[in-house]
Amino acid sequence: MLITTNAIVLSKLKYKDYDLIVKCYTEQLGVVSFLLKGVLKSKKGNTKAAYFQLLSQLQLVIQYKNNRSLQIIKETKLNHVYISLHSNVLKSSIVMFLAEVLFGALQEEEQNKTLFSYIENTLLWLDAQTNFANFHLLFLLNLTKYLGFYPDTTNTEAYFFNLSEGQFEIKKTNNHSISGENLTLLKQLLGITFDDLSSVQISSKQRQSFLNMILLYFELHLGNFKQPKSLTIFNQVFS
Repeated sequence: MLITTNAIVLSKLKYKDYDLIVKCYTEQLGVVSFLLKGVLKSKKGNTKAAYFQLLSQLQLVIQYKNNRSLQIIKETKLNHVYISLHSNVLKSSIVMFLAEVLFGALQEEEQNKTLFSYIENTLLWLDAQTNFANFHLLFLLNLTKYLGFYPDTTNTEAYFFNLSEGQFEIKKTNNHSISGENLTLLKQLLGITFDDLSSVQISSKQRQSFLNMILLYFELHLGNFKQPKSLTIFNQVFS
């Protein structure tokens, strides 16, 4: 059957000489993989390779079959044309990193329109900003709301936060209980809006430390999640 849906590109992989395998997070179907036959050779048709940059926002017409692992795209068009997300070096580094995180975190093939809307709107926010050094930290923290393990915000005055339990605690109970600067920054980011992010002033060293902590938080709560391969390069860019 034909399904029209908005989609966000998570990954692309060259297959054979002229084909691409693309994974997208779609508004209607969740995570879906596609085989784009001959897309690297043909300049004609309704689907072009240039559309499938990481985290591009598309509208797809899909020839969908339940028993097919690689679906077929009949038509593609850009939903949003980014101003700077793929041309600004720092933003493109964020795009590469977050696409890899989302690829690892979004495994289920099910509809979640609120999650889709969150990703869609925050990417548009990033595209329009000039001050965005802490964007990825709040993006990942807020993403946990939709994945089911957002920190329990009761007892935020406590001296520790237990990553494995997702809650604040009065005393340290295991090796995943954090305190110090990471705890202070976590409390600052809880409930803050993206528009207020510019008020959060932290060093590049602290930014890296908090990012490592939040990625560990993902690993503890998502069974198959692995630390992104692009993390080292990403940290170098933002050091």
